[in-house]
Amino acid sequence: MDDELSDETLVVRVARGDAGALQTLCGRWERPLLAFLDRQTGGRDVDDLYQDTWLRVVKAAPRFDPSRRFSTWLFQIAVNRCRDWRRRPPPEPVDPSRLPERPVADAVDARLDAERLLAALPEGQRSAVVLRYWHDCDEDEVARILRIPRGTVKSRLHHAMRRLVALARGSGVR
Repeated sequence: MDDELSDETLVVRVARGDAGALQTLCGRWERPLLAFLDRQTGGRDVDDLYQDTWLRVVKAAPRFDPSRRFSTWLFQIAVNRCRDWRRRPPPEPVDPSRLPERPVADAVDARLDAERLLAALPEGQRSAVVLRYWHDCDEDEVARILRIPRGTVKSRLHHAMRRLVALARGSGVR
């Protein structure tokens, strides 16, 4: 029955303590949210951030405005969790010579290259790129999620693409 309800209706039910509604939302949004967090963090602490994001959803559910899109609200929470995560002190560096060598397939190499390139972007540009191109949000929705003007989204995307092309070509232009 919950599968037929809109995300917005389910959040209202979550605010009333409906565990089934939360389970349905988590099921619907697990893959997109995990993918977003993975791209935002380079694959680090994704599970912790995923759980933290859903805890924030439950805590904030009573304040959710059902006239808004749930996806925009969810990604705003996730962006904020990622910002807080970046403010934490970085882990101790690992000596690469002490890591075991592993053969890596081409697909994994491509994924690592994409992660490396995304990690080289400033936070604002990375968030805009991930939301726009990996989560198919239009520029207006990216603007709402990041709480910035649409023109700023366009500017960030433009500069991010220029930087990604330069980095991919090896020039390292900032």
